[in-house]
Amino acid sequence: MAMITINEIREAARRIAPYIHRTSVLTCSAIDNQAGCRLFFKCENFQKVGAFKMRGATNAVFSLSDDDATKGVATHSSGNHAQALALAARLRGVPAYVVMPTSAPTVKRVAVAGYGAEVIDCEPTLQAREETLNQVVERTGAVFVHPYNNEKIIAGQGTAALELLEECPNLDVVMAPVGGGGLLSGTSLATRAVAPDARIIAAEPRGADDAARSLAAGHIIPSVKPDTVADGLLTSLGELNFPIIRDHVETIWTVDDAAIIAAMRLIWERMKIIIEPSSAVCLAALLQHKGEMKDLNVGIIISGGNVDLDHLPWLN
Repeated sequence: MAMITINEIREAARRIAPYIHRTSVLTCSAIDNQAGCRLFFKCENFQKVGAFKMRGATNAVFSLSDDDATKGVATHSSGNHAQALALAARLRGVPAYVVMPTSAPTVKRVAVAGYGAEVIDCEPTLQAREETLNQVVERTGAVFVHPYNNEKIIAGQGTAALELLEECPNLDVVMAPVGGGGLLSGTSLATRAVAPDARIIAAEPRGADDAARSLAAGHIIPSVKPDTVADGLLTSLGELNFPIIRDHVETIWTVDDAAIIAAMRLIWERMKIIIEPSSAVCLAALLQHKGEMKDLNVGIIISGGNVDLDHLPWLN
């Protein structure tokens, strides 16, 4: 069980403050009218590397001892965690080694390399990723930083909700999307400590609903062949993340891809900001449950804005 308290989250906030953005909280009356409640969007799409992942990665890298940091950090990731860890390592002046499947989009590989990381190719299977990572750690002595199943990562991700609640202390509900559970577990711990009466609700694509099924079953049910436009929410829950989610999250709403795409487009059109599909899952779910949210103050964490502009989901 992860021993993470609000103290670790506050400590993370102090540690990462010089290196990250304190992101905006935006509102939109047009979307409020549709939802029947007051929404406060914590915009991590404005974060460095375009996603909340920068918080956890920075906390993990800057928590290392000088001796460990000198050897660098390593991970396997095809997404935002790879970019975040690469940038955090560069900010500390230490090496980063990122194992990326050959199927990863070229734009992401270029971005990771651009932040100064060494990119190591592997076949697009979890086994290949883990075996290649082990070889890299053996060769370099680098510290493995898991994308979500890591206490420093969880504490760092919790700083987004901490900032949201400092700016909006009267929230009735706090919502976050869930994939591996790093953001949701950190959000849960921060919210329960700072706003103990606030409800914590998560959202997940119906085509990758392992977290909802896990919460219902009381144990982790792995994600098997997930199929959703929300590509940031494909992974199974981490062992450190699940007990926190089980103990604090009221429910996980699931929503289909058509509704996710519609919510993503609504935010683009009404708020004039770029968000990725994974960031639209909470609004999509809330719009389907708006009777339960009537007249409440709801905070939603917009997780990121890294979109392939050549393949927008409403053009396919």
